[in-house]
Amino acid sequence: MDDPAVDDRGGPGEEARGGAVVWRNRALTLFDRVSVPVAVCDVHGAVLLANPAMAAQCGTSPGRLRGRDVLELFRPRESVQVERIAEALRLRHRSRYQVSVRWRGPTGGERLGELTADPVSDSVGDTPALLVMLRVLDEPAPRAAVAPARVTPVEARILALLAGGATTARAARETGLTPDGVTYHLRRLSSRWDAANRTELVARAYALGVLAAGVWPPAPSGDE
Repeated sequence: MDDPAVDDRGGPGEEARGGAVVWRNRALTLFDRVSVPVAVCDVHGAVLLANPAMAAQCGTSPGRLRGRDVLELFRPRESVQVERIAEALRLRHRSRYQVSVRWRGPTGGERLGELTADPVSDSVGDTPALLVMLRVLDEPAPRAAVAPARVTPVEARILALLAGGATTARAARETGLTPDGVTYHLRRLSSRWDAANRTELVARAYALGVLAAGVWPPAPSGDE
């Protein structure tokens, strides 16, 4: 009787290949959903695959981590640790390796943690990939409440109008200024906040608490 698990050449048959695909898909689903930051890297440390939890630690998406050097994303605190791991991998040792690392989190703060790398491959003779897991050793400090920047009521109103898509002419009509008067206020604000354009100016207004978050149409924070 023919064995559906074996083809004519003695290799895995269609049924076995189909089962392998099913289990691979299940493994990838689990990889994506697990809350632990995990990545698969080649033996040189280039990221081949990363889950959303790992990408979140860098403030990006999994696809954008592909090809990045894991030890550039997460900087080793002691270079001697990396040298020992490189030597062990060159000798094809298959121990578990740990590296103390620091990195800049999505909010810009310095984070501390530990990377654990396990060499994995289908057979002992194959060049291993590295299954890398991150253990976060600190938690980001809560952000202090930011007091709204000091602006005049007219400036706050102009910023709110700009955030809602108003032109200079419309902002002038709404505030009773001339277009030149609106431009004057915008130039002062841009200089004060070092904003390169109006989009950046509006973003700074939200970040500094001048405009109320989660409100439409946009309004100064005092108008909530």
